[in-house]
Parts: sequence; C-alpha cells; structure tokens
Amino acid sequence: MTTLENRPNAALLVIDVQNGVVASAHDRDAVVANIATLVDKARRGGAPVVWVQHSSDNLVKGTDAWRYVPELIRDDAEPLVEKTYGDAFEDTTLERVLSGLGVGRLVVAGAQTDACIRATLHGAIVRGYDATLVSDAHTTEDLSPWGAPPPEAVIAHTNLYWGNHAAPGRTAGTVATTEVDFGGVS
Repeated sequence: MTTLENRPNAALLVIDVQNGVVASAHDRDAVVANIATLVDKARRGGAPVVWVQHSSDNLVKGTDAWRYVPELIRDDAEPLVEKTYGDAFEDTTLERVLSGLGVGRLVVAGAQTDACIRATLHGAIVRGYDATLVSDAHTTEDLSPWGAPPPEAVIAHTNLYWGNHAAPGRTAGTVATTEVDFGGVS
C-alpha cells in the first residue's frame, strides 16, 4: 500500500551486520542465522537483497570491524549502499537503488535496533515506503551502563512499537523470520 507510484516490489534491506557492530550484540548468532535465512528466502523468491554498510571513526572502511560478518555473503550483483548516518536514506544512494528496482515495500533486518534500524524504518515510512521489521532478525549491544534498557528490552519495545506503527497510505508492522514471504510480505 506504499504511496510511491510504480513500486510494486519488495526488497530485503540488510543493515550493518558488520563485525564491529554485532561482535557483542544480544543473541548475535541466532539473529545472524535468521538474517541468512531471510537472504535465502529473498533470493529464492526473486526479491532484491540490498546491503547497507556503515562507516565511521569506529568502523573504518576496509578494516575487519567494517566488514560484514562471514556468515553473510553478498552476491556481487546485489546492491551495496554505504552510509555514515543512522538512517540509511540520508546522504546515500539507497533511494536511487530502490527506485531502480521498483521497490515500495521494505523488509528490514540487521543492527543496531536502537539506532540504525529505528532511524531507517522511520526514514522509509516518511519517504512513502511500506516498512516491515523482522522481529527476530535485529539486534543491539548492551548499552545499559549508559542508561539504556537491557538489549532484550530494547528489542521487545521496538517490536511492540513498530508492530503498532501506522501512517496514511503506508503499512508498517513486524513479522517473524518464518512468516516472511517475498511473494507478498505476510
């Protein structure tokens, strides 16, 4: 139900599943396995997989910390969007990539829940996209020493919030990895 014209396709958006981002992430191995399952589902279903990769002072381009985790292998034909802000749309090629693929519906997975995932979900909705968060395919690190809730609470709250999000002419929501269908996101 996207507000973007001529955008009938869904795409999997894999955000920042980089060594330095998920090294100490909550439930890292299970989340990465779920993302690998989603990548496989998207490829088998003919949906584009769009990879997003963050660079910063702590994630220096070309370093091991900056690289995607070894469990996830990007096909050379799949788009890679480099970013430096939380919202993957800000100052990147993401909109141009999605437009070229006819994508109006995003299935979102990756890290970190309380930063780049939330920012990109909101960025998608305000730009007219439908945005579905995969409830068991995103994670964050423990920032409770700095006053944040524990990671499992951050993840649960984000799932609750996004599962009830709404905007005129656009859909939001959450689904589990097992429920994702790239023939039409369930």
